[in-house]
Amino acid sequence: MNLDAIAASPLDDRSKGIPGGTTPFRLDAIGAKGWNVLREDLNMPIAVLKESALTHNSAWMRDFLTRSRAVIAPHGKTTMAPQLFQRQLDDGAWAITLATPQQLQVARAHGVQRIVLANQLIGRHAIDWVLGELKRDPGFDFYCLVDSETGVRMLADAARAADIGRPLQVFLEGGSPGGRTGVRDRAAGLAVARAVKAASPYLALRGVEGFEGLFGGANRAEIEGKVREFLDLLVGLAQDCEAEDLFAAGEVILTAGGSAFYDMVLARFSHSGLTRPVKVVIRSGCYLSHDSARYRNAFADIVERTPHAAVGGGLVSAIEVWAYVQSRPEPGKVLLTMGARDTQSDTMPLPETWFRAGMNAPARVPPGHVCAGMNDQHTHMTVPHDSPLAVGDLVSFGVSHPCLTFDKWNVIYVVDDAYNVVSAVRTFF
Repeated sequence: MNLDAIAASPLDDRSKGIPGGTTPFRLDAIGAKGWNVLREDLNMPIAVLKESALTHNSAWMRDFLTRSRAVIAPHGKTTMAPQLFQRQLDDGAWAITLATPQQLQVARAHGVQRIVLANQLIGRHAIDWVLGELKRDPGFDFYCLVDSETGVRMLADAARAADIGRPLQVFLEGGSPGGRTGVRDRAAGLAVARAVKAASPYLALRGVEGFEGLFGGANRAEIEGKVREFLDLLVGLAQDCEAEDLFAAGEVILTAGGSAFYDMVLARFSHSGLTRPVKVVIRSGCYLSHDSARYRNAFADIVERTPHAAVGGGLVSAIEVWAYVQSRPEPGKVLLTMGARDTQSDTMPLPETWFRAGMNAPARVPPGHVCAGMNDQHTHMTVPHDSPLAVGDLVSFGVSHPCLTFDKWNVIYVVDDAYNVVSAVRTFF
């Protein structure tokens, strides 16, 4: 990848966190500033990533996949940060997964060479641009999804007209009734796969894809049952395609696995019953940053289902948002300088630590402190009447569903365990 433009990109006080009056400087020079979050060298609120946690999570996922004999194509939409894509690729990621034309363009602009578009490739400009990239760069390895004969025909017609000299590689997408995209049953899937085969040499069916992370239910057992049923559908689609010799040459790629059920995906896909070589690809996007609620709870379920996931200590949250206590207008209420413009508001952030000048290190926020609501720039927190928090104190918050925090920041600060700013990550949402 080429990250030179990001390293050289200017930072100044128009970005959240940068102190007013700061002379513009290169992003890769931020570590030389000597800034420290706890010393209040930056404006609040501020989103940070802890370097030690990123390193730990990278190593954990690498080891977990080695034991599982699978690979990962992490979903880049979580962070939209090419610097983090590079970290994931350096750790052995097979590809980067993306979902929209803009995301594709960001990844290609920074040199990502293998991309899974976990979505339908649709729209004249998007199709023409992808085909143009494939023709321009013989080393660009690209995959997208199909779930209808109409979609197959559109891609085939465009590929024929573009004459790129190699087939456009596609995955057959499985879906579920009432869900998102994807064929709903094996008969419909077989019809789509046959259409891809008929479109050779312009299209090539390379595998089967699905996303299992959207199922709801009354309890965990019901949800897991739906996930297993869905994974059975995907394996069935692959078996049908193999039986009719509809796959193109090379390994059959089976890919699913968001950030909550990838252990179940690995277990099912590793026993697909296919006779051809199989590459199992999961696509968790949130493992690198993890979080303090949604995926922390999901990981606890993963460990219960798959005990060896606990080896190495499991995943830990790397992302925090820091804010000031700015008002205690009532004995049981605190207002903080963080709001829906800074982190997710569908699930309230979790107060984790607090700090005041003169303390040796941040302390855990005592029980009873609960975020109760958000405005654009304020968080309402109910607190015990004897809460130690005072106006001017710093409070750190854990987040849930990190995608919805990353997309609020064009620069996220990377800190060491003493909260010295050591680098910065630029995002492209």
